[in-house]
Amino acid sequence: MIVIDNTIVSDDIARVRFACDLKKCKGACCIEGDAGAPLEVEEISLLEDYIDDIKPFMVAEGIREIEQNGIFDWDTTGAMVTPLINDKECVFVYYNDGIARCAIEKAYEGGQINFQKPISCHLYPVRITENKNFEGINYHRWYICSKALTNGKRKNIFLYRFLKDSLIRKYGEKWHKSLVKQINR
Repeated sequence: MIVIDNTIVSDDIARVRFACDLKKCKGACCIEGDAGAPLEVEEISLLEDYIDDIKPFMVAEGIREIEQNGIFDWDTTGAMVTPLINDKECVFVYYNDGIARCAIEKAYEGGQINFQKPISCHLYPVRITENKNFEGINYHRWYICSKALTNGKRKNIFLYRFLKDSLIRKYGEKWHKSLVKQINR
């Protein structure tokens, strides 16, 4: 384990080779599972502010779901998450060439909004566990990412390198430099 400030980073972050392969997995993390993506309180406000700019990229069922039930939902643990369409795909999903993609990110990439997507999505397959005195940063093993493991091994990309931008977005440059330094000791 690696300790940086108030975070405890699982050794898996440094050891697992991982690189998403969307052509093979088809964006399964956006359509599989029993709950939507975890949301931070600030992200709900951003989604509420930007929803009209995001809607043009969403599928009709997703728009209908948020108009009927709101911009977020609760999972079985009481955490705030993105709503799902028919208990399956995220409401913010759209499809391009058979690959599930994020409507929030599409609006961001097009310059319509300045919110990239929920940090939990940007960090996946890493999940953050918040405790009273620290945050646990852990690799979430899920069979749908088996192609990413194969791709990561083939390209020799470690998870912390694959997630560099999202880790910096969440924790900052200084934190990330400290992580890399500790891994490379």
